[in-house]
Amino acid sequence: MQHTERAGAGALVHVGRATEQLHISQSPLSRQIAQLEKNLGLTLFERSQQRIRLTSDGRVFLTEARALLRHADRLENLGRRLGRGEEGGLCIGYVADAMHTGILPTALRTLRDQRPGIHVALYDQESADQFEGLRQRSLDIALVRTPPPEDDPDLNAAPLLSDPLLLALPAEHPLVEQRELTPSALDGQPWIAVGDDSQDPAWRDTFVASCVASGFRPDIRLDAADPLTALGLVASGLGLALIQQSMLRGTTDGVAVRELPWYGGSVQLWAAWHRLDLRPVVASFRETVLAGRAADPDADGMPTSAPTGMPARAPTGNSDGNSRTGPTVLWV
Repeated sequence: MQHTERAGAGALVHVGRATEQLHISQSPLSRQIAQLEKNLGLTLFERSQQRIRLTSDGRVFLTEARALLRHADRLENLGRRLGRGEEGGLCIGYVADAMHTGILPTALRTLRDQRPGIHVALYDQESADQFEGLRQRSLDIALVRTPPPEDDPDLNAAPLLSDPLLLALPAEHPLVEQRELTPSALDGQPWIAVGDDSQDPAWRDTFVASCVASGFRPDIRLDAADPLTALGLVASGLGLALIQQSMLRGTTDGVAVRELPWYGGSVQLWAAWHRLDLRPVVASFRETVLAGRAADPDADGMPTSAPTGMPARAPTGNSDGNSRTGPTVLWV
């Protein structure tokens, strides 16, 4: 049955490619797919003389079949490691904020010290994908921007930190010289909005609403998909932006940073995990991550970047969270 499901899952993508991977001709593959459809009581393909294509039910089945096969592969790998007397590996999902806030790197260093040689795979994914990974058991722990619903039957979560948003503005901007910035001073200023439609289609409306609630309306001239891009645009004098504190450490030419005590916006980071996981290494790493929120100087949300009015540097590296073609594999 598993071979039939693999055949069906492969053929759902491309019949010719599936026959090559399974080392069988098209006719036996077609019979196996027909048998699978009969067993399921489901039509996976629309067939014509020229081509076949997935039905809507077939697309749903493909997604679930791929998740099932990924989990089967992981279980096989885990079994081999346990058979060799190892603890198994860890599969960790994360968003970019988990990296540049230091939460995940700090936890990985502790893991390396406690369990040298353990295999770790890191998956850069959005929160919804990580929740699905936890449910499918292809992830052991998820570091996400928003928690699962409180009544979720499968998942637990705990807050890690609240990363406050600070004002980044061109170093030569007249507002840099003002001792105290009021909402009215920002009203009508040119703004660079930071967000990504693929992550949150309503991000722009949410941003504008938070500004209006604070007493000013931004004149959005540019959209930036990530904070690092926004900082580059700010340094070029193209507008103001609200950037999370963890992205504003050090100094860089062209950017000044100011706190806005009356603006309460922040970027949240949560840890999430499946309610049922008996492997000690997973529980231990989860406790390490949760302990990091107390040890991290940013965990209480207090600013630790440069003093008000001083320049701040954006960290180097990719922070847009778009690298999702596969896992980053580490030996720690």
